[in-house]
Amino acid sequence: VLYSDERGEHIIQGELIETKSRNNLTQARIDKLTAIDFAALPLKDAIVWKQGTGARKLVVFADPNCGYCKKFERDLQSIKDVTVYTFLYPILGGDSPEKSKQIWCSKDNIKVWRDWMIKGTPIAESPACDTSALQRKLALGRKHRITGTPGLVYEDGKMQPGAVGADAVERQLVQSRAKVNGG
Repeated sequence: VLYSDERGEHIIQGELIETKSRNNLTQARIDKLTAIDFAALPLKDAIVWKQGTGARKLVVFADPNCGYCKKFERDLQSIKDVTVYTFLYPILGGDSPEKSKQIWCSKDNIKVWRDWMIKGTPIAESPACDTSALQRKLALGRKHRITGTPGLVYEDGKMQPGAVGADAVERQLVQSRAKVNGG
């Protein structure tokens, strides 16, 4: 986000902070510009698991070879009342696409995914299946400029790149849920 005078003779690059409220107006604008319509996401193309009531929702774009994703997956175990939609997003190269196919085609892809990410259990060979969902998720990630993993999308559309701690995820889940419920 760049700011200029009305004639465009001067440009300011950086964050604009409202001093009274201490709100970062630049970040608020970026959040609005990069927001993703959660309701329009193809959740049928996700590996889905929930904890507790599953009332709060979170999409995670993750690569099976991403160390930060593995740590993040472990951190998610402490989050309560959440449904997690994992979009396999094999962008790190190497055998990431093959691992994603094996996970996606597994009879119990939730268990295989979580065992691999949390416990390091090797991924067993899976029968062939329709992997077009993987291509759709790659296209979706590119469309929304998700360039790293994990890439998080909260229920209110806020996008957050990179691994964050459980406390930060919890705070954002509360804020997102409040926005979705009109609060």
